Amino acid sequence: MEQLEQVQLTASHWVFLLVILAIFVSIGFRKGVIIPSIIGIFMLGLLAEPQHEGPLNQVIFAVQVVFLALLNAGTELFDIMLVIALMVAMLKSLQSQGADRLMVAPMKKLMVGPWTAFFVLGVTMYVAAAFFWPTPAVALVGTVLIPVAMQVGLPAIGAAMAVNLFGHGMALSADPIIQGASRLTAGAAGIDTATLLPYTLLFSVTVGVVAITIACFHLRRDMRSGVLQAPQSDEVFSRKSVGAAAVEASTVDEAPEAGPYARLFAVAVPVILIGIAGLMIYRALFLPDQAIRGGGATALLGGTATVLLVLSSFAAHGHHALDGISSYTREGFFFAIKIFAPIIPIAGFFFLGHPSHAAEVIGTGSSGYLFDIGNNIGQYIDGNVIMLAFGMAFIGLLSGMDGSGFSGLPLVGSLSAALGSGAGVNVTVLAALGQVAAIFAGGGTLAAWAFGVAADAGIAGVSPTALVRRNFIPVISGIVVASILAVILMM
Repeated sequence: MEQLEQVQLTASHWVFLLVILAIFVSIGFRKGVIIPSIIGIFMLGLLAEPQHEGPLNQVIFAVQVVFLALLNAGTELFDIMLVIALMVAMLKSLQSQGADRLMVAPMKKLMVGPWTAFFVLGVTMYVAAAFFWPTPAVALVGTVLIPVAMQVGLPAIGAAMAVNLFGHGMALSADPIIQGASRLTAGAAGIDTATLLPYTLLFSVTVGVVAITIACFHLRRDMRSGVLQAPQSDEVFSRKSVGAAAVEASTVDEAPEAGPYARLFAVAVPVILIGIAGLMIYRALFLPDQAIRGGGATALLGGTATVLLVLSSFAAHGHHALDGISSYTREGFFFAIKIFAPIIPIAGFFFLGHPSHAAEVIGTGSSGYLFDIGNNIGQYIDGNVIMLAFGMAFIGLLSGMDGSGFSGLPLVGSLSAALGSGAGVNVTVLAALGQVAAIFAGGGTLAAWAFGVAADAGIAGVSPTALVRRNFIPVISGIVVASILAVILMM
């Protein structure tokens, strides 16, 4: 990749850089970063060239830029919000007729010991998280399978690690089906989601395999030494969720009786969704001219979820489905908005670092502020892939410490494109590494205050702090190995 010509930095560039530093400071103190992001957008509007006539007009323009930046980010992310809302709504409709539990119940038969329980629990969580996202999936998988896993000798902390590392770690960091994470990173980096996905899959599997291997070694050692005891039967059925509030109450309450069509939907839904995933993979590999990628894949998943939502609502409620479906849709949108609402202002700021988004919001001829800064820094880095890879992994980890994971993706995407372009290295590899590090940290496996850790620990009845302490060495080791792999790929 050719290096770009050095750009003369303006006051706007320095403001952009100062806001990034303010965001890092806020993350360091575990404070929100929405206000610094909005102030940054406003300041960029005030300093935008060409200046409007008179200070009042410039202030009016800056206020308009704040709204336009948020609108631009919302427009970029709405399709992902919509497909997640529809998937969660469909899952809620399946829960109402008991089909959700029937979907994962067959996996109980494979749990014959603690280690088969660990991997059956983890793999089931990975598949469910890939289609439904981890937080709804942990309620589905955890409430059905964790008691069985504990019955066959897996300690509660081991069950929590299985659902956490496979779900909120490996599945969410790659997000291979819904692709919400990749779309957010790729949008900030100005690259195509289809080119990013293979690398996020590679790095997520690398971190996951290393982390799970070390985690299993530690679990086995502590179980043999007696530090961790196999749970007693009364422990299994009387355990209380430490963080039950982290998972929707309706998913923890006593399950409804299976409806007359529950078995049909328990078979049909996973078969249809896995069939769609298989079709997308087959076409991507063997029929690239007919491949279903990006927005097309999102539309196919969202449309399928909508059809299944309608059919499941009629199966559960008959003619009352005309009223009942609205509650499922509402719950789905509440979940999606809860995830993305704090991300939109942050994305609105970081998207201005890309030339096309800056031109869309501020006007034709606007600089991609972060791209210009990164290009200038890149002249000095001069392709130092070791510094870039480990630096991006560290930035990803740091940005994930807010407990979201997703709020750091606009930052790692923008920085990857800016620094990678300037230094002449593969932007896609950098962005994928930053995404995986950010989500493994904050999505989460390393932040005790993260929603993912609270949900997974709560459903298993363990302390979030204990779960994070167990995860720390395995996950950090995995990210170091993934960083080394990124260095090799960029050489």
